[in-house]
Amino acid sequence: MLNFEEIRPGIRNMLKVNMNLKKGESVLILNDVQDLKEWHLSYDVVRDFALRSLMARKFFDLAREEFKENHFDYMVYTSVGQHGNEPPEEVAVKLPEYDVVIALNTYSISHTKAREEAVKKGTRIASMPGIEPGMLMKDGPIAVDYNAVCKDAERIADMLTQTNSVRVVTDLGTDLSFSVKNRKGGADTGLITKKGEWGNLPGGEAYIAPVEGSANGRVVVPSGWYFNLKEDMELEFRDGYVISVKGGGEVGEHFRELFAFDDETAKHRRNCAELGIGTNPKAKRPDNVLEAEKIKGTVHIAIGDSSHLGGVTESDLHEDFVLPEPTLYLDERIVIKKGKLITG
Repeated sequence: MLNFEEIRPGIRNMLKVNMNLKKGESVLILNDVQDLKEWHLSYDVVRDFALRSLMARKFFDLAREEFKENHFDYMVYTSVGQHGNEPPEEVAVKLPEYDVVIALNTYSISHTKAREEAVKKGTRIASMPGIEPGMLMKDGPIAVDYNAVCKDAERIADMLTQTNSVRVVTDLGTDLSFSVKNRKGGADTGLITKKGEWGNLPGGEAYIAPVEGSANGRVVVPSGWYFNLKEDMELEFRDGYVISVKGGGEVGEHFRELFAFDDETAKHRRNCAELGIGTNPKAKRPDNVLEAEKIKGTVHIAIGDSSHLGGVTESDLHEDFVLPEPTLYLDERIVIKKGKLITG
């Protein structure tokens, strides 16, 4: 049986270092729980979801014990079913009432208007979709030298801002090109210390939104590099959008249904939304996207909403697909070669 007590030091360090929690500040621990239909999913999915909810409850207890001069609340809501869907209105209106929100969710609130409005009003938000106890352990990706992670992420973000064209290639068959001209790169540093800041924990990536309509080629997601992905999955892009999904087993079938290729009103879900580059040297786990996309030297391509990253596409979906050992060209110059950063 998992001993959640082991995450106590990680909680203490995270709230002090990553969130810069100050005496007297209010904190909301936010967690989504399975609806009745989701209890009928595969056992692995149900177990993953349930353990995360148990961890969120224990996180609340331990945080209150460690920070007695702060006010903590705990809010649970029913799962919204996918990354990027808006949380219920009763959740959205509560977020701005707190100095700090820790979202220990299965489905991300990062790319939502609720999150955006809360940070506009000054709330600091750590969005942690897919968080697992191991990430808070002493050797996990949250316990990292964030000054080094920040330096790498900001340097690469600056490079992306100065870039016009991108090409991503892998030995497995990925070959995707797109424009990022006049788009601004961003850095998810893991340091969410100032009023109105937000990011993922674990942190550690640089990112940019591709120009809509510019992505062409294919992305091949390797088996094991997405939760429950047991065979390679290929996404083909044409003029900025996914036009087909091949392979992938049950995961591939899920995305074929979600992308609804015969429904023009669902086109926003198929948009090529993000290029991300991992900069966290302690991130290692491939099948948990929250951690995998931070692995130093990986690249991830996201589909769906780009409006919260500097793009213009709004969607109820944002899904990241991580590519190990990529070769990345920025304006035809290699900056990652088979997973090794050669940026300087």
